[in-house]
Amino acid sequence: MTVRIGCLGAARIAPAAIVRPAREVAGAELVAVAARSATRAREFASKHHIPKVHDSYDALVDDPDIDAVYIPLPNGLHGRWTIRAIRAGKHVLCEKPFTANAAEAEEVAAAAAGTGLVVMEAFHWRYHPLAERMLELIRSGELGGMRHVQTAMCFPLLSSQDIRWQPQLAGGALMDAGCYAVHMARTLAGTEPEVVAARARLRRPGIDRYVQANLRFPDGTTGRITTSMWSGRVLDISARVDCESGTVSAFNPAAPQHFNLLTIRTGSRTQRTRVRGQSTYHYQLEAFVDAVENGKPVLTGLDDAIANMRVIDAIYRAAGMEPRLPS
Repeated sequence: MTVRIGCLGAARIAPAAIVRPAREVAGAELVAVAARSATRAREFASKHHIPKVHDSYDALVDDPDIDAVYIPLPNGLHGRWTIRAIRAGKHVLCEKPFTANAAEAEEVAAAAAGTGLVVMEAFHWRYHPLAERMLELIRSGELGGMRHVQTAMCFPLLSSQDIRWQPQLAGGALMDAGCYAVHMARTLAGTEPEVVAARARLRRPGIDRYVQANLRFPDGTTGRITTSMWSGRVLDISARVDCESGTVSAFNPAAPQHFNLLTIRTGSRTQRTRVRGQSTYHYQLEAFVDAVENGKPVLTGLDDAIANMRVIDAIYRAAGMEPRLPS
């Protein structure tokens, strides 16, 4: 079986996230694209050798020759088009953050219930061997019990015209960058946190450019997430777990295929290694295809997506802001 995929939007992330992986992963084929602009869709299809161009998102979703839809649209549109694709009988690989807020994520889950369709959030970092190695070290007990987890996703996004700054599209640093930091903290701790406190700095009213939140997990482990798209913390993509007998930390867990460094400290000993592997997007698409073809559970499914959005909503509220709204 080949999973025939349609790309809902000619987004900048699409070449890395779906075009190239679909050429590499057995059982996957990118067969169609649609965009807001028909001209843009045709240009994208021509450049990336995609055989079919649809004039609208609806036409792509309704195409009977498509099995699955990849959704890289702006945040505020994720929930609406994921539900639309589910109702058309399509499997869905949706970019992060999964929806505008937790309530909308629950609506998606309700739409998917009983359909047998795969609905997966595209937290690609989770599928790389680096993530598995970190979890292996933590769960093995060789470093003792967990005490503190700290994650960061900070990078500069200076253009004020970028859609990620638009409140009507559910933008903001916590949504676009911080969703990674939240997901990493939850994944590494292995349980769901309470948001103890949070603070935000705004780019303009209602739009956060920097957010920091303190977390507490059920076993007493503490946590902190830091995210920004415009602050003095220009670049910080990292994850660190402090345990009773040592520390494990990763530099660039979000895109380890470009470069990563895993550091393990126990007493006076420090070990630094790189975890080799292919692109995170390659592993992610492999997992998606395996779920569609063979029914294998995904690591970033609906329950995980709802839980992540609940933490994001709670951080916004703790920082004195309102959660995002669908577009």
